[in-house]
Amino acid sequence: MIDTSTIAGHGDQVRSLVKQVIIDTTPQTAWQGWASADGLTAWWNVPETNIDLRVGGAFELFFMSDGPPGQRGSEGCQYLGYVPGEMISFTWNAPPHLVRRTTNTWVAITFTAMGDNTTLVRLVHTGFLEGPDWDQYMAYFDTAWSNVLDLQMRHHAE
Repeated sequence: MIDTSTIAGHGDQVRSLVKQVIIDTTPQTAWQGWASADGLTAWWNVPETNIDLRVGGAFELFFMSDGPPGQRGSEGCQYLGYVPGEMISFTWNAPPHLVRRTTNTWVAITFTAMGDNTTLVRLVHTGFLEGPDWDQYMAYFDTAWSNVLDLQMRHHAE
């Protein structure tokens, strides 16, 4: 079951961030980088994960695995849906230093073939509401998602 109790955003008035990058791999390979622990840790420096690829399954990345419970990373985040090789979606939370830490948003990533071995990765992080706390949440991920997609792009360029 997907826990929606921590998701404040709803309807079509939520704000979104959109990031995209073209990477040198197939859509299936790019998608797999978000669909398994091995795929994620191959390109993203995440010390520990709890990944359960199923609707409602865990999508937890522990950036600070030795931190106290609730402060280690994307604890409690879940897969919302996926289409193998095409799309993946999950809930997401703010880092511990932000006021909105316990309020989830959600991310949808699509993978579109652009040529023989290139893929457009388009990430939409949405569910942001209005107000200064939400502005800080959005601003943090405006930079963070650019860095994350750059990591994935560089991994496939090697």
